[in-house]
Amino acid sequence: MILNKEQLSVKIFADGAELEVMKQMTSNPLIKGFTTNPTLMKKAGVKDYEEFANFVVSEFRDYPISLEVFLDDLFSMEQQARKLASFGDNVYVKIPVTNTKGISTAPVISNLSRDGIKVNVTALTLLSQVKEVTDALQSGVSSYISIFAGRIADTGVDPLPLMQEALEVIGKKSAVELLWASPRELLNVIQADQIGCHIITATKDILSKLNLIGKDLKEYSLDTVKMFYQDACAAGYSIALVDKIAV
Repeated sequence: MILNKEQLSVKIFADGAELEVMKQMTSNPLIKGFTTNPTLMKKAGVKDYEEFANFVVSEFRDYPISLEVFLDDLFSMEQQARKLASFGDNVYVKIPVTNTKGISTAPVISNLSRDGIKVNVTALTLLSQVKEVTDALQSGVSSYISIFAGRIADTGVDPLPLMQEALEVIGKKSAVELLWASPRELLNVIQADQIGCHIITATKDILSKLNLIGKDLKEYSLDTVKMFYQDACAAGYSIALVDKIAV
């Protein structure tokens, strides 16, 4: 049982593309890396992908940074991956498990890994994908396999059995780590830690709740009651009282 956040063994990577938030995260010793993707960058208002990528790789050089390719044919995807990898030794190039046509990117992953390029294979949801990707990775070359456990859970399926099976599969390749992607709540951090998952990503909303780990539930109940009371007072709400309530 996790009693406080200092007992966590799973590495937490901050997920996002807001530079000020990323800088703030460096003061948190629990944050061990950063991940982003084109969707998060678009949401954060990033205009120049390459400029942003170069900046974060330099700004956060002591942290692993996952940057994603976005071209769709395998040849161009590999070329783009090699360009991103050239930005710094702390880059892990995010390669989607397929392109938009559903074609496996295993050949790209194999070529990059064979050349010692660190990859973060992303958007996996199936054990068959985990097996294919693991086979494509070079043993001894640091790599991440990102299973989108949150999206699996969104479909009504418990992702824990898959995550546990994935850990067994990737165990045959050294330097390959399992990443729990798209968590939906703080509980996912605890679950990832308990099964021995190596890494979990977390947005600023989840990261803001880390101090709740180990919080006394009776105290939390009282805090909740106080919140309702204080909000009602602040809003100026009132209910006319009667001398006797009819039964």
